[in-house]
Amino acid sequence: MGCPGGAMNRSFFAGVGCSLASLVGLVMFVALFGDNMRRLFGSSADALAGASAPQASKSLRSFGENSAYDEVQAVMAPPPVMAEPQIEMEVEGGMPGFANEPRRARAVVVKDDARKGGGGAEADATPSRAWFPETFLFEPLVVTDASGAATVPVRVPDRLTQWRVLALAHSRSGAQSGAVTSFTGTLPTYVDPVLPAFLRAGDAVRMPVQVMNTTDAAVEAPLKVEVPGALVEGGSRTVRVPAHGSVVEYVTVRVSTPGQVAVRAALGATDAVVRDFPVWATGRPVVETRGGTLAAPRSLSLTGAVDAQPGSERVRVRVFPGGLGVLRSELLNASGREDAAGVGYSLLLAGRAPELLSALGETRSAEALKALSTPGQRLKAPVPPESGEVDVESVRAGLMRATQRALRWSRAPDVATAALLAEGALAHPDNPVLARLGERLAAQVAAAQLPDGTCQGGAGWTLQRLLVATADCTRAVNAAAVTPEGKRRAAFFTARASGALERNRAHVKDGYTAAALLASGAVTGSLRDSLREQVRDAVQRRDEGAAFLPVEEGVVDATGGTPTEAEATALAVLALEGDAKAPVADLGAALLASYEPVNGWGNGRANRLALQAVVSLFREPLPAQVRVVLERDGQVITEGTFDAKALREVLSLEAAAPGSGGAHTWTVRAEPAVPGLGFALALSAAVPWTQQAQAGMELSVQVPSDAKVGQPSEVTLQASTPSGLPLVIRHGLPAGVQVDTASLEALVREGKVASWQSEDGAVTLRLHPRGPGEPFQARFRVIPTLAGTLQGGASSLMTLSRPDLVSYVPPATWAVR
Repeated sequence: MGCPGGAMNRSFFAGVGCSLASLVGLVMFVALFGDNMRRLFGSSADALAGASAPQASKSLRSFGENSAYDEVQAVMAPPPVMAEPQIEMEVEGGMPGFANEPRRARAVVVKDDARKGGGGAEADATPSRAWFPETFLFEPLVVTDASGAATVPVRVPDRLTQWRVLALAHSRSGAQSGAVTSFTGTLPTYVDPVLPAFLRAGDAVRMPVQVMNTTDAAVEAPLKVEVPGALVEGGSRTVRVPAHGSVVEYVTVRVSTPGQVAVRAALGATDAVVRDFPVWATGRPVVETRGGTLAAPRSLSLTGAVDAQPGSERVRVRVFPGGLGVLRSELLNASGREDAAGVGYSLLLAGRAPELLSALGETRSAEALKALSTPGQRLKAPVPPESGEVDVESVRAGLMRATQRALRWSRAPDVATAALLAEGALAHPDNPVLARLGERLAAQVAAAQLPDGTCQGGAGWTLQRLLVATADCTRAVNAAAVTPEGKRRAAFFTARASGALERNRAHVKDGYTAAALLASGAVTGSLRDSLREQVRDAVQRRDEGAAFLPVEEGVVDATGGTPTEAEATALAVLALEGDAKAPVADLGAALLASYEPVNGWGNGRANRLALQAVVSLFREPLPAQVRVVLERDGQVITEGTFDAKALREVLSLEAAAPGSGGAHTWTVRAEPAVPGLGFALALSAAVPWTQQAQAGMELSVQVPSDAKVGQPSEVTLQASTPSGLPLVIRHGLPAGVQVDTASLEALVREGKVASWQSEDGAVTLRLHPRGPGEPFQARFRVIPTLAGTLQGGASSLMTLSRPDLVSYVPPATWAVR
């Protein structure tokens, strides 16, 4: 791809200036701003009618927290002809105040000739453009050589647009500079189908296809549109495009089954493009799930929906890494949590990360994290993370955020909050701020111990909650037993707490409370053995062999909330560790299967306990590669390879599974078998909708009978609802139908709805609690942007307090002209 006047080969950093004698890093960021044809046409009826493409303008603000780039332009007017691209970027010259001798840094961006789905020019006279990311390069750390030069080979996408390249550089001494350049990619004549965000099975849509001519002469060429798996009407024709002009042609596409659909549009021998979009099922989704570990082949019995709509049956297997992989993933994500439990967990995770990483064999990252544990201390040189390793600087930034949040939470904390934060703060003995904070919080918790040895308590507390709170307090006070005063305080607190727990042993009726007391470290001897037996008896098993500790009705944690099953299962692992009679490996299997890379195990309390349990159980490193195979009744459905170098990721295998209705045997196996890998299997399908109304809840929907592209139409919702309950209405919209935000905002101003939210294919309304016998009725406008026969989605009415009570309205068919 070239720039005006030929291929770019110039010093675009000249004039910016930066002393680079001691340059250690060049940060590059390449992003697309503009040429998002689907959004442009999806929001404009004029564009659908054939108007020429507009210029796109977007603003990028607060990139990296300090810079602001306003009015970043991407002009979609005819740019120069595509050429072999090479981008050479240099930094040279000096900056006032820099003591070092000026040097030059250069980064070269070179296009990879390989094209996804198209091949090279030798392979096909009309190679297909098929790779369209909007940002195709982000290099957070590029280390230059001694002369200040670095080369970054990249593959340029197939979008025909103007690209912007942002490069930032800093020296070892802290000096910074940067610059922005751009390059353009285009063709003399090209074709671009305007795809919807989605379609539903059974839709028939008039799809616009734009043809552009950037040359000085009119062009006449054959246009061919193909959609494998769908019926295309009018897909072959000859088009004539004036010089420096464009035309919009329409083809009718009918889709019958759900799945991913690829559209290939070719303009003679000059251009061909392949784009895809999903086709959604129209039925009600039903899902069956199972989980376990891959220590051995797992055979599971699942019963699929017998009335599944054709093409809607799919199966997905997610494979979760063992202890090291989960630890890396959590180090990447934990800093985003802001509640007290989440902040305490983030501090604890960052503080114990060096120890845990060393135990799991990753000494390089452990040493780097340890070097950054003291405020103000930095590595002598940046340590770029190798494949799968921990990004040390990201952990440091997360620790700083967690520290700030901990200080806010600790201004006037109650005892429960102090107990949540103390252990995390005390995990940083070399950080004077956190160490003093942890000591203060631990002292506050110790002072809350009552004469009978219990901790916290108050009006309305049950004895079960008091015992769990006492266990939490014991763990927090023991975390501060690193000084003579802390050891004395912890010994005194634990002795009194142990007596209180022993006196109330007869009142411990559930496995969760028994596990919490064991995990606190305050019970020993015969009391420990008795509680372990109670936990073992409470553990239950699932069909696939994974074990879990259920939470009985009425059981609460120290804050009064209902603990999650993941938290209870993690407590069971910690409570039964070292018990030869306990199924700790199967409990760990349930934890791995319930892990989510972003949310962990759901909340700070569960994350803290579950990560400790997983790391303890699955310390062995994974093999370099593990082959994962999914079979149904002995036939391979899908398979994939889990790469130990990408432990941060979760391997996801998904495939169509027609014929899964009724009972079948599914087998998941790893080659070789690995105890530290957990899996979650989900079998999904869509079944026909039926009108459903719960007691006291009924919803009706009236959609437009004669809608037109670009013109507002009205949707009417009516509902009979219980009194005094906040409700949610979710209305499914057809493809290409956008809500008119002004009409929804008017409903909020009138007090008819509390808030609203829109997305592709649906709008959600939150309703205020209504009085006895008070009906609900609301109208809002929508604007269709696609013509055709389009299937809407189902609509639902449910209460926030009882999400299991839902009233459904089956989908309606829209006719849009």
